[in-house]
Amino acid sequence: MDSYNDRELKRSSKDKMIAGVIGGLAEYFNMDVSLLRIIYVLVSLFSAAFPGLIVYIILWIIMPERQYYGNNR
Repeated sequence: MDSYNDRELKRSSKDKMIAGVIGGLAEYFNMDVSLLRIIYVLVSLFSAAFPGLIVYIILWIIMPERQYYGNNR
Protein backbone atom coordinates (compact mmCIF):
# COMPACT_ATOMS: atom_id res chain seq x y z
CA MET A 1 0.00 0.00 0.00
CA ASP A 2 1.34 3.41 -0.94
CA SER A 3 2.05 5.98 1.70
CA TYR A 4 0.18 9.27 1.48
CA ASN A 5 3.13 11.10 -0.09
CA ASP A 6 3.73 8.40 -2.72
CA ARG A 7 0.21 8.56 -4.14
CA GLU A 8 -0.14 9.83 -7.68
CA LEU A 9 -3.33 10.35 -9.63
CA LYS A 10 -2.88 8.12 -12.68
CA ARG A 11 -5.16 6.04 -14.85
CA SER A 12 -5.15 2.38 -13.90
CA SER A 13 -3.78 -0.09 -16.40
CA LYS A 14 -5.21 -3.00 -14.35
CA ASP A 15 -8.71 -1.87 -13.30
CA LYS A 16 -10.06 -0.43 -16.50
CA MET A 17 -13.18 -0.85 -18.54
CA ILE A 18 -12.63 1.98 -21.01
CA ALA A 19 -9.57 4.06 -20.18
CA GLY A 20 -8.82 3.34 -16.52
CA VAL A 21 -9.93 6.75 -15.24
CA ILE A 22 -12.31 5.45 -12.57
CA GLY A 23 -9.88 2.67 -11.65
CA GLY A 24 -7.16 5.27 -11.14
CA LEU A 25 -9.45 7.44 -9.03
CA ALA A 26 -10.38 4.40 -6.92
CA GLU A 27 -6.70 3.58 -6.35
CA TYR A 28 -5.92 7.20 -5.46
CA PHE A 29 -8.79 7.53 -2.97
CA ASN A 30 -8.41 3.90 -1.75
CA MET A 31 -12.01 3.04 -2.68
CA ASP A 32 -13.69 0.00 -4.17
CA VAL A 33 -13.59 0.46 -7.95
CA SER A 34 -17.07 -1.04 -8.50
CA LEU A 35 -18.64 1.29 -5.94
CA LEU A 36 -16.92 4.31 -7.49
CA ARG A 37 -18.13 3.29 -10.98
CA ILE A 38 -21.72 3.05 -9.71
CA ILE A 39 -21.44 6.44 -8.01
CA TYR A 40 -19.95 8.01 -11.15
CA VAL A 41 -22.70 6.62 -13.39
CA LEU A 42 -25.44 7.76 -11.02
CA VAL A 43 -23.98 11.26 -10.70
CA SER A 44 -23.59 11.44 -14.48
CA LEU A 45 -27.17 10.33 -15.09
CA PHE A 46 -28.59 12.80 -12.59
CA SER A 47 -26.61 15.60 -14.24
CA ALA A 48 -28.03 14.71 -17.69
CA ALA A 49 -24.94 12.54 -18.52
CA PHE A 50 -23.31 15.25 -20.65
CA PRO A 51 -21.09 16.77 -17.91
CA GLY A 52 -20.05 13.31 -16.69
CA LEU A 53 -18.97 12.30 -20.19
CA ILE A 54 -17.02 15.54 -20.69
CA VAL A 55 -15.29 15.16 -17.29
CA TYR A 56 -14.36 11.55 -18.12
CA ILE A 57 -12.87 12.53 -21.48
CA ILE A 58 -10.90 15.41 -19.92
CA LEU A 59 -9.54 13.12 -17.20
CA TRP A 60 -8.66 10.52 -19.86
CA ILE A 61 -6.60 13.15 -21.69
CA ILE A 62 -4.81 14.72 -18.71
CA MET A 63 -4.21 11.70 -16.44
CA PRO A 64 -1.09 9.70 -17.30
CA GLU A 65 -1.43 5.91 -17.25
CA ARG A 66 0.12 4.02 -14.33
CA GLN A 67 2.41 1.22 -15.45
CA TYR A 68 2.82 -1.91 -13.34
CA TYR A 69 5.98 -3.95 -13.49
CA GLY A 70 6.15 -7.50 -12.17
CA ASN A 71 4.39 -7.97 -8.85
CA ASN A 72 4.63 -4.31 -7.85
CA ARG A 73 1.58 -2.08 -7.79
